[in-house]
This record gives sequence, C-alpha cells and structure tokens, in this order.
Amino acid sequence: MGIISIEKADHLFWLGRYMERVYTTLDTFFSYYDRMLDLDPDAYHKFCEKLSIPDIYENREDFIHRYLFVREDPNSVYSNMLRAFDNAVVLRDELSSMTLSYVQMALDTMEHASQETWFAYEMQPMRDYIFAFWGCLDDCVEDEECRNIIKCGKYLERLDLYMRLDFPYRLIEKEHSKFLNRLHKIRIGYNLTQVDRLTEVINLGEAWTGRRQDALGALWNIF
Repeated sequence: MGIISIEKADHLFWLGRYMERVYTTLDTFFSYYDRMLDLDPDAYHKFCEKLSIPDIYENREDFIHRYLFVREDPNSVYSNMLRAFDNAVVLRDELSSMTLSYVQMALDTMEHASQETWFAYEMQPMRDYIFAFWGCLDDCVEDEECRNIIKCGKYLERLDLYMRLDFPYRLIEKEHSKFLNRLHKIRIGYNLTQVDRLTEVINLGEAWTGRRQDALGALWNIF
C-alpha cells in the first residue's frame, strides 16, 4: 500500500461525498416531487430549508428544472454529478475503467433525461448505476486506503444529509457507526474533539434533534 498524496486523498474523499450527495438528494427529491404534484406545489420551500440551500426558485416548475438539471446552480443534482465525475476522471488509475464507467453512465443518464418530458422515468437507471459504482469499487479498487477514504466521504455525506432530512434515528445511528468505522481506518488527520462532540449528541438517542445544529457543526469541523 503506497502513500497517498494530500491532493489525491482530497479527490477520493470528495468523490465519495458527491456520489452519495447525488444519490440521497435525488432520492429525497422524488418524494417531494410527488408531494408537489399531488398535494402541495410549494413543498420545495421546505426541501430547500432542510438542505440549507438558497430558495432562489420562482415556482414549482422552476425548482424542478433548475434543481435537477441546471449546471450553473451549484446546488443542483447535475452540478454535483459533474463534480463527482471530475474527481473520478482524475482517479481513473485508482478506480479502474469499469468503476469510472458507472460514474459516466450516471452522468449520461442525467444529460439524456434533461431533454425528455418524462424525465422521472428516464432517470430511474441512475440509482442502479450508483449502486453498481459502489459494488465495483469493492471489487476493482485494490488499494484499501483508497476505498476507505472514498467511503469515509460517502458516510460523512450520508450522515449529514440524514440529519438534515429527518431520517429515522435508527438510520442516523447506523450511518454514524459506519462513518466512525471508516474514519478510524484512514491515515488522514482529523479533529478527535469534534468526533467526540458528534458522538455525544448521537448517543442522546431520539433526543438528539434538540442538538441538531451542534451535531452538524461537529461533523463539518472533523476535517
């Protein structure tokens, strides 16, 4: 196992974060999408609030189009998919061409769906491509340190999003455990005080929500 440069470790970490961000935010978007179509056209305001992204959208239709597909919106699913792809390209030697191909296919699916009226149907394969990416990562990436850094980014992002989006406590506790497991395996410096602070809040059980901002603040300051 060779020594991984700081620059490469950064690309690995953010690849994990962006791939997870695309997956979880897209999955959550479609639950809000159904609500906007059937019950509340303004439900996207709550979505933006929970994710702490600027509510710059004019109406439901503007939100749906811009949040999904507009490259210039830094919070859009498409812009995050592009960032994931950019990090993956730099890491092609570490990832293998097969692992990289699933990132490419996910990006291609988004670009194709943006041109279609029935975009929700066209985007369904993205879930499979992202799952395939994670599976291929385990089979094709030989360097354990690379895998651990990517998955550390993945679980940090997932924990952040689950806490913001009010996922059940049992899932938050589970992802916290996964994150700590990967964190303790990587050879990158981190702030143990912030790790302990985060763990203290998570260990409150269902009452953790009373210190949500404290938990998020600790998570942001671990690295």
